[in-house]
This record gives sequence, structure tokens and C-alpha cells, in this order.
Amino acid sequence: MREDSLLLSKMADHIKISLIAEIILVLLFVFSVSLPGTTLVQTCYAEKTSSTDLTELSIRDLMEIEITTVSKKSQKLANTAAAAFVITQEDIRRSGVTSIAEALRMVPGLQVARIDANKWAISSRGFNGRYANKLLVLMDGRSVYSPLFSGVFWDIQDTLLEDIDRIEVIRGPGAALWGANAVNGVINIITKNSHDTKGGLISGGVGTEEKYSGNFRFGDSLGENASYRFFGKYYDRDEAKLASGHDAADGWDIYTFGFRTDWNPTTTDSVMFQGNHYRSDDGQTMTVPTLSAPYSTTFNEDAKADGINFLFRWDRTLSDKSDMTLQLYYDRAKQQQTVLSETRDTYDFDFQHRFFPWEIHEVVWGLGFRLTSNDTKSSFAISVDPKSSTDNLLSAFVQDDITIVEDYLRVTLGAKIEYNDYTGFEFQPNIRTLWTPDKNNSIWASFARAVRTPSIAERDIRANLAAIPANTPPNPYPLPMLVSYAPNSDFDSEVLFAYEIGYRNQTTESLSIDIAAFYNKYDKLRSNAYQSSYIESSPLPLHIVSSFITNNGMDGHTYGIEVSGEWKPLVWWKIKPAYTYLHMNLTADSSGSDSNGSSDTDIPSHQFSLRSSMDLPKDFELDLWLRYVDELSATKLDRYCMLDARLGWKSTKNLEISLVGQNLSDKQHPEFSNDFVQFAKTEVERSFYLKATWRF
Repeated sequence: MREDSLLLSKMADHIKISLIAEIILVLLFVFSVSLPGTTLVQTCYAEKTSSTDLTELSIRDLMEIEITTVSKKSQKLANTAAAAFVITQEDIRRSGVTSIAEALRMVPGLQVARIDANKWAISSRGFNGRYANKLLVLMDGRSVYSPLFSGVFWDIQDTLLEDIDRIEVIRGPGAALWGANAVNGVINIITKNSHDTKGGLISGGVGTEEKYSGNFRFGDSLGENASYRFFGKYYDRDEAKLASGHDAADGWDIYTFGFRTDWNPTTTDSVMFQGNHYRSDDGQTMTVPTLSAPYSTTFNEDAKADGINFLFRWDRTLSDKSDMTLQLYYDRAKQQQTVLSETRDTYDFDFQHRFFPWEIHEVVWGLGFRLTSNDTKSSFAISVDPKSSTDNLLSAFVQDDITIVEDYLRVTLGAKIEYNDYTGFEFQPNIRTLWTPDKNNSIWASFARAVRTPSIAERDIRANLAAIPANTPPNPYPLPMLVSYAPNSDFDSEVLFAYEIGYRNQTTESLSIDIAAFYNKYDKLRSNAYQSSYIESSPLPLHIVSSFITNNGMDGHTYGIEVSGEWKPLVWWKIKPAYTYLHMNLTADSSGSDSNGSSDTDIPSHQFSLRSSMDLPKDFELDLWLRYVDELSATKLDRYCMLDARLGWKSTKNLEISLVGQNLSDKQHPEFSNDFVQFAKTEVERSFYLKATWRF
């Protein structure tokens, strides 16, 4: 208790000092603008040409924002029977974040941690890790979920931040609509229509950690009913720090090019076509085992990733009570690193139809087909067998939104059936209900079953994690010992039964609150079981293999509460608090060796976020963002507190600049420890950057 009190006292002192420093800085800047010849400029990402200017919305208006991820149809945020959260373009702009991954720290219920300068661990409601496998992520409806390990490579999920309209985040299962792997949540990153991004934009930034960045975008009309835009982006981030204070070898640079066209050939049709190309170089330090002295090798390398994707969508209004959507996309992604390289091609077809068969029923149904093929290059550390494979996924879903009492009570029934090449048919139902006793209050509840289907990592990959010399504890044998994870062709789907309840209240025009509570019961979770040791002769020298096999030997439950709110005490001041509590209890059965759970349980029990946005005189803006993250007990990482600040000023109609400070309350700290593949552990540093944006 004494150590906790001292730690909290130190954190409080850091926060106080940082806040005082920032207030003094703001006062100096505000005073300086009254002096002749002084120019300060504010970075502003929001699109003034957008048909819906989210920068000017009241709290009530924000609750009226229409989202599509919950029900695959437009509905108001206040009327969603799910734990939904929307990150607006204004949130992104005023937070000062430079990546999509960092923006997700705003969402209650998400665990977001930086592993090193180019890697993140992001999950919803637990089970975090770089290879977190229970969160489905979409870019404009295109899945970026990797079948290699059932997760997301966050370093390559990139686009021009100014072009993002909103990020819709659903905590809890979305499998009844989006399918397997939408177990604990769905993230849908939605970009703006090209009609809303006409004109030009050029921006650039420099900083201590965000070393260099440059962006451009140009858009215009194509006749009366069509428009286009194209963009380019380059980003270079400095190395992080090791615990010793020395520089790590994890610098990161990425460039992205893309385009989007939107066309309305008739009053009932709209067509969208977009494409992106990216290339990323990620520095990293790896340690891999060897069968001869010194029994491990540590080296630096630049892991490379590049890819290209195209997305086509056609929306048609068939009548005032019926519409349809057809979507096609192709994605080619390459990952190249010493331990494992992969080239993957994905072809996806999706069709959905919405109609009203009876007055109180609104039905959405759809069909989908996905083909994905991969070709891998293995190493001694990680090997894949077979090296190439092709997988098919067929799906169908139906959802009926039933109005029991208009504007008062609604029930939604839905289910998705999928067929995959690993486990065959999977059935994922969902029932949701929404009660709105008046215009200011709503209560919702949900029950769902969702599954996480096996990945190549569990079915086909062997990982050699460590080598131990002969007659060296814990190796009692006169031969070297290799500690390995073995694949399991019988690995089954992980299963979730989720129970949720939520409450939303719009108390006044200046105050709102959103509360969600959940209880999740998991069956057949991934665990590791020890196998008998055996002698292996290839590769030489002769060695003992101490092997663990991945199996479904763990069960358990989680529960928690997520609270977010918004308060506008003054016309020029907005405050957004958020709090998350999460408890996990996982136990292994007789077939599993994880008696106290696994690395998946390494999550913070408490998280807190407080964002403050102030519109100051002389067109200044001040944004402060305070975050607290609890300790990670399994990997013995301390709790930490971060303060970010952004100061901006718009000097002219077209030119803007912002100054951003991140992690101001701490010199450096670790946020997560790697799992599976051994990368060097690095820490997040205090940083500053300056960015200018010019529109024409």
C-alpha cells in the first residue's frame, strides 16, 4: 500500500508540473498574438467542405450521427442496441494523433499499447497482444484481418487522417452480421466521399519522434454527378528507447498512395471505386534460437511490408422500402522478414438487401464469398507446412429489426452462417432489444454467440522459441534441447457467449453519458499442452525437442463496465471523460498447461481517459488529453499516466499550424511486452512535433 501511495503521489506531481507548464505556455502564446508581427498557426484536419461538419455539432447532434457498423444500415448512434462509440474527424484533429492506432486510445473498452516504434497491441475487452485475434477491423467495409495469425498488422493500416470521416467502434460481438472473428468487437474506419474533399491540401511536419511527415491530396469534379481525389502520404518515425536509455533499432517509415471516385449515374444509384498502395519499412531487433553456441542470435533488420488493394461498391435504391449493396474487393499483401515471409491474395464478394416485408419489420439479408491464398517462406525459427494454401469462406446472414412499439420498444433478431475450410459450418446468432422511454433515455440489452476460427498459426506453424545447451538446467539431457510450439490440425474454434446491457442519457444540451456492462463466457480457448520430448536429427546437430502443442484447453469468463460521457460547461469548452474496468478469470482444463491463464490475460484492470478541448481567443485552440493505464501484472509492467497537449491557431483562411506534445508527464515508459516472437522491448518517449497544413 505504501509503494502504491508513493507511486500515485509521484504521478500526481508529474501531472501537476505538466499542467502548470502547459498553462504557462498557453498564456505566453495567447499574449504573444497581441504583439505586432507575431504569427501562430493552428493545424486543422476537419473538412470545411463536408456536407456534415462534425466540428460544429452539439452534444445532442453528435448522438444523432448515423452509423452503419451495428446493423449494416444507417441508424442514429443514440438508437443503437450495442456498445457503440464514434471517433469523429474533429476528435482525430484535436487529439494530435498521427496514426489510426493511436486514435483508438480514445475508445473505452479498447486496450491500446505501443510495443515499439512501429508495432501495437490492440484488442477489445481483453486478450491483448500484437497477434490479438478477437477484433475484426474494416477499412470502408474491407476486412484487414489476417488469416495468418487471426489479427491485424497495425503498421500498414494507414490512410490520410484528414480523409477519415469517422471511426465506428463496436465493443462486443458483431459476428451475427460480420462473421467469425468479430468476437469482442468491430472497428470500421470510414473515409469521406470524394464529393466532400474537393480542392487541394498539402501538409508537413517535423518532430523529435515523428521526425518527418508529408501529405498531399487533390480532388475535383468529373462532370455534374462524379468526383475524385488522389492522395499521397509519407511518414518517418525515430527509434524508440531501450530501458537502458539507448536507442533501439525500430525506426519506421511508410508511404501510401491512393485514390477514390464517387459517381451518381442516376438518382437511385451510387458507385464508389477506390484503391491504395503502401510500402512500409519497420526496424526491429530479434532474438532467435540456434543449436550451437551461443544457442541464440540477436540481430537488427528492416522488415518490409507492401501491398495494393481495390474496392468497388454499388448502392441502389429499389424503392422507398428497399435497397441493395454490392461490394467487391481485391487485396494483395506482402510481409518480408527473416523469420517468416508471406504473400497473400484475397478476393471478396459481398451482397446485401434491405426491405420492409411488413410494416413493423425491417429485414436485412446478405451473401458473401471470400477466397484467400498465401505463399510463405519459412526459417528455422518459424516454419509453415504446407508452404502454400488456399482457403474459402462462404457466408449468409439475415437480420429482422422489429418495432414492437413505435419510438418506444424495438427487438432485433439476427444470425450468420458461415462455412470455412477448417471447422466447417459455424452458427452465430444475436438478439438485441432497445427501450427508449423518452427522447433523453435509452436502455438496451444483447445476447450473442460468436466464434474465432482457427488460423494458419494454430494449424500449420511450428515455432522454435529457445535452445538450451546440454546438461544445463532445465535441460537434463546430454544433447541440446529445443523448446518449440507445435501445430495442431485438430484445433477448433474458440466460442463466446456474450451478455450485455447498456444505458444512454442525454441529461441536458450540454451533458450526456453512455454506460455499458458485459459478461462474457468463453469455451475452448487457445492454450498450450506439454507433449513428450523426442529426439530430432534435422537440422543437425542431434537434439531433444521439448514440445508444446496448441489446443483448446482453456475456459473462462470476463466481465466489466465501460463509461464515457461528454460535458460542455461553457460554450468554448468541451470535456470528454471515459473509464473502463475489466476482470478476467481463465482456467485450463486437464488438457492445457496454462493453470493461471495465458499471456492473453495480460490486460489492465482499470483505464481512464480525460480529454479537454478549449476554443481560446484569437482563433487559438488548446487540447489536453490525460490517460491512466493500470499495471500489467503478468509481465510486471508498471501502471503509467500520459499527458498529451495540442496548441493551434489558424492564421489565415488556408494556412494552419499546430504544436503537439505527447507523453509530457513522463520521460519514457514501457507499455507492453512482446509475445510469441522475441523482439527487443522498447519504451515510449516524451515527444514534440510541429505541423503545417495549407489548403487551396
